[in-house]
Amino acid sequence: MHVRVRQTQADRRERSRGALLESAARGLSRYGYGNLILEQVAREAGYTRGALYHQFKDKEDLALAVINWVDETWRQEVGPLVDQEPDPVAALIALARGHAVYCRRDVARVAMALRLEFSGRDHPVGRHLERVSESLVKRCTRLVKAGRRMGTIPPGPPARTVALAFIGAMEGAVIELAGQAPHDEVLAARAAAGVLGVNHDAVRTK
Repeated sequence: MHVRVRQTQADRRERSRGALLESAARGLSRYGYGNLILEQVAREAGYTRGALYHQFKDKEDLALAVINWVDETWRQEVGPLVDQEPDPVAALIALARGHAVYCRRDVARVAMALRLEFSGRDHPVGRHLERVSESLVKRCTRLVKAGRRMGTIPPGPPARTVALAFIGAMEGAVIELAGQAPHDEVLAARAAAGVLGVNHDAVRTK
């Protein structure tokens, strides 16, 4: 006998919220905050504008939620790939490769678009993005320092400076190679390896 599992209202709400957030992330990545049209976000997610406003107060509320959604889903998908690598260099390369795969859902430009749009402005979206971005910078900085202690990452500029360059190289490669899998993953890893000063041969495709 086939048993139908009834979806609760909470399940439906969570599903619609996830669809709206992913659609908004794609919209922000493509058009930025100023040009984001909420009706289009709702339509591309398969919902009405009313459904969007039922979940989010306004565009600012939606953008803040998108930053959290990207951060949470990125941590869930990319985080374990990094954590399972005991070697700091391997962990950083896994991070670059995982970021490339994650961004194949057409959300690669979210952080960069918002960062550029709110640069030099005191705005809740810009402030929140900086807080979230800082956690990635700190994570990469820790790994660079660990690699230097182990002798697998050569000495050079301050670890935080290297971490910032690493993130920039990784993001830039992924943005420019959007839609070009598997090259996006391989070349993001190579770009990251170059910034770290490690041999490209150590970054072969698994």
